[in-house]
Amino acid sequence: MNATAAPLHLVCPHCGTTNRLAPDALDRAPDCGRCHAPLFTGAPVALDEAGLRKTIERSDLPVLVDFWAPWCGPCRAMAPQFEAAARELEPRVRLVKLNTEETPALSAAMNIRSIPTLALFSGGREIARQPGAMGAADIVRWARAHLPR
Repeated sequence: MNATAAPLHLVCPHCGTTNRLAPDALDRAPDCGRCHAPLFTGAPVALDEAGLRKTIERSDLPVLVDFWAPWCGPCRAMAPQFEAAARELEPRVRLVKLNTEETPALSAAMNIRSIPTLALFSGGREIARQPGAMGAADIVRWARAHLPR
């Protein structure tokens, strides 16, 4: 690990282990130290409530969440756009999907009033929110505009 840079903590989307990585390791397609699965796949990761909370609270990278539901036409239309945005934003941002039908209490606690809704988290707290379907370029532009410098 680079002695001059603080390690990054990154929660594995497959097993939930918190990994410590040198910042420059992000560019080398890192694997989880426990389950050896890739930490990034160029696609959003579907998480449950516990996985989302852990990812937001313990990951040093910003986390972009797509709150969606299977019955929502605009959500389904935005899904490939969100996937395309993941290919561009990873590994500097973790992109995840949360099915609001499976997590109604969490969705209510996070004040999700409409879907799809994008929420960007950094340092364990929400820093930006955008309701409505967006194209891939708009998602990338919006996320980058709100990322911490």
